[in-house]
Amino acid sequence: MYFCCVNALREQLLILISTPIYIFIIGAEILLSNYHHRKLYTLKDTITNVYLMLLNSVIDLLFRAVYVVVLSYFYSHHFLTITNVFSYWFILILAEDFLYYWLHRFDHEIRFFWAVHVTHHSSEHMNFTVGFRSSVFQPLYRFIYFIPLAFCGFKALDIVFIYSATQIWGIFVHTELINKMGWLEYIFVTPSHHRVHHASNPKYLDKNMGMFLIIWDQLFGTFQPELPDEEYQPKKYGLTKPIEKETPVNIIFHEWKNIINDVLRKDISAKEKWNYIFGPPGYSHDGSRLTSQQMREQEDEIVVEKNTVIKYEV
Repeated sequence: MYFCCVNALREQLLILISTPIYIFIIGAEILLSNYHHRKLYTLKDTITNVYLMLLNSVIDLLFRAVYVVVLSYFYSHHFLTITNVFSYWFILILAEDFLYYWLHRFDHEIRFFWAVHVTHHSSEHMNFTVGFRSSVFQPLYRFIYFIPLAFCGFKALDIVFIYSATQIWGIFVHTELINKMGWLEYIFVTPSHHRVHHASNPKYLDKNMGMFLIIWDQLFGTFQPELPDEEYQPKKYGLTKPIEKETPVNIIFHEWKNIINDVLRKDISAKEKWNYIFGPPGYSHDGSRLTSQQMREQEDEIVVEKNTVIKYEV
C-alpha cells in the first residue's frame, strides 16, 4: 500500500511538472510556426491527436491493474537484487529503453503490431501534439516486453514510473523547429532523429526506433541521420499510402480491415496468409505492394540507373 501511494505521488508530480511545460511549448510552437508562415498545425489533426491520446490513456488506466499484477508476480520470483540506489535507477532507465527499442522495432516490422502502431504515424504533420497521437491498444501488450525487468529485480511500479518519465522526452522530440543538437545527437534521440522516424521517404522508413537513447539504433543497424533536402529529398510525413477516410474509427482500425481482407483471399496459401498477418508491413504474395526494405532497394536501383545515364551522357 505504501509503495502504491509513493508511485501515485511520483506520477502526480510528473503530471504537475510536465503539463504546464506541454502547454508552454505547444503554444510557443504554434506562435513561431505562424510567425514564420509554416503550417505545422491544423485543427483537425490536433483534435485527432488529442482523441487518440485520450483513448490510449483510458485503456492504459483500465488495464493497469492487470499489468502491474503480472509484473509484480515476476518480481516476486526475481533472481537479482540491486542494493545501490543510483545503480538501480540507472540500470532500469538503460534496460527499459533497450527493451522499448525492441517493442518499437517489432511494432514496425510485424504487421500485426503495426496495425496498432500505425495510428501514431498517420499524421502528415510534425509538431509536439503528434507526440500525443498514441498507439491506442499498445498498453494491452507493452508490459510483456518489460517482464524481464521485473524478473531481474525491478519493482513493477518503478518500471511504470520510468516508462512514464521517458515518455516525456518522447513528446519533446516531435517538432520541426529544433535543428540538430550538437554532441547530444550521438547519445539521445533528438528532434532531428525523430523527424527521420516519422518521414515516409524510402530511405527514412523504419529508422531511429529509440525513444530516449539513440545508441540502440546505432548498435543494431536502424540508425539514419537526417539529410539536407538538397542532398536527398524533402521529408514527407505520414504513411506511404494515406488513409482514404480519416474517420475516428477508421484511423484506428483501417489496417486491421486491410489484414482481414488479405487473409480472407481464396487464392493464397496458408503460409501467405500467415505472412499477411505476421510478415512485414507492405508484404504481398504477388509483388503488388512493397515493404520498406523493397522500397529502399527500388529507390537505390533508380539512383544507380540515373547516375549511370548521367555518366554515359557525359
